[in-house]
Amino acid sequence: MKTKTVAKKTAARNTPAARPFTYKNRTLHCDQVPLTTLADQYGTPLYIYSASQISQRFQLFQQAFDARPHSVCYAVKANSSLAILRLLGRQGAGFDIVSGGELERVRRAHKPALKKVVFSGVGKQAWEIDTALKSNILQFNVESEQELDLLAARAQALKTRARFALRVNPDVFAETHPYISTGLSEHKFGIAITQARAIYRRAARSRWLEPYGVSVHIGSQIRKVDPFAAALERVTSLVAELRRDGRDIRTIDAGGGLGIDYSDAPFDAPHQVDRYAAALAKGLANETAHLLLEPGRFLVAQAGALLTRVLVVKKNGTKTFIITDAAMNDLIRPALYHAHHEIVPVRQPSSKSTITADIVGPVCESGDFFARDRAIASVKPGDLVALLDAGAYGLSLSSNYNSRPRPAEVLVEGEKVTLARRRETMRDLLAPERLN
Repeated sequence: MKTKTVAKKTAARNTPAARPFTYKNRTLHCDQVPLTTLADQYGTPLYIYSASQISQRFQLFQQAFDARPHSVCYAVKANSSLAILRLLGRQGAGFDIVSGGELERVRRAHKPALKKVVFSGVGKQAWEIDTALKSNILQFNVESEQELDLLAARAQALKTRARFALRVNPDVFAETHPYISTGLSEHKFGIAITQARAIYRRAARSRWLEPYGVSVHIGSQIRKVDPFAAALERVTSLVAELRRDGRDIRTIDAGGGLGIDYSDAPFDAPHQVDRYAAALAKGLANETAHLLLEPGRFLVAQAGALLTRVLVVKKNGTKTFIITDAAMNDLIRPALYHAHHEIVPVRQPSSKSTITADIVGPVCESGDFFARDRAIASVKPGDLVALLDAGAYGLSLSSNYNSRPRPAEVLVEGEKVTLARRRETMRDLLAPERLN
């Protein structure tokens, strides 16, 4: 059987295909399952994830950092599906969370992983801190002096010690979208690295706080690795100062942010992870603290696709619009960031001819689009198309805008298909509301 990958293959080092979505017998498959079969069984819109792809990406990190003590703590916000959390948890992953709700998801998916949870986020509430302390998580990544005071107070109330790392802001510029850049002094995240030493000194006086690590995170979807090295150099220098002050720093949390390629260009994932590991090693120099890594997008984005059906193909003047049953409430990245997603027909066309069209949804907003002026194979109402690289920040950013139920999710492994989330119903949408 001849197989053609959607993305161009990278020749070097027998690199695995960037995406698990391939044409077989002119029909797009995820692993060994035709997307037409999934549409017939589960309907559309539908999120589809490859378990094998997610596992492969996780193992790339494990192998690249094998020479030093480390933990891969998956960033739950990228995709919080319980099925994906369980998949990763069973392989030994820890988790980076930013809310009490995400902590509960880890508990439900794989309870043993609670001891490998790091709690990030700029606005932790008392109840969230209490729940995390009772769960004995690995550490809190603290983002302000006020939060540190709250953490100490909650630890005292529960008669326990709280392990913490200050999330320091290294003022390192990363070339990415301004909405997902977090490492500059103008951003809301972290504590100025120049102030950190004094804050650790003050915290060490509390019997309820345990200075345990230092954390840094400079942004998301970063393709160049030099900024990671620069940030780690500054963190390593701080750790040396803290050790001279008598602080027993056990961990360095390097954050996440390693980017992928959303285009159809060749993408060598193993090479990218190797470059990232080399950059971190350069920044860490001879530092031996346990390294925490928080990949999210890199693990799940290219493992996922949003399957949708064409409703209408219409012309307005010189413009052509392809209207699908998926919308901005299902995948908001193009509307929010003008993000690019490859869009391909599920039935491979026999002709290479294309049309130029806007691919849009039915939501009552001009911002409801997936692509503008995109060259795409000719399609007609009823045809299926797939939006690729939708495994990260797809359903996790979805909403019920226009009172639209959110899609179902399926996890594919070889020929096996598991329903990870059923499609929402109108009963689900209306259940919290009351008529007095």
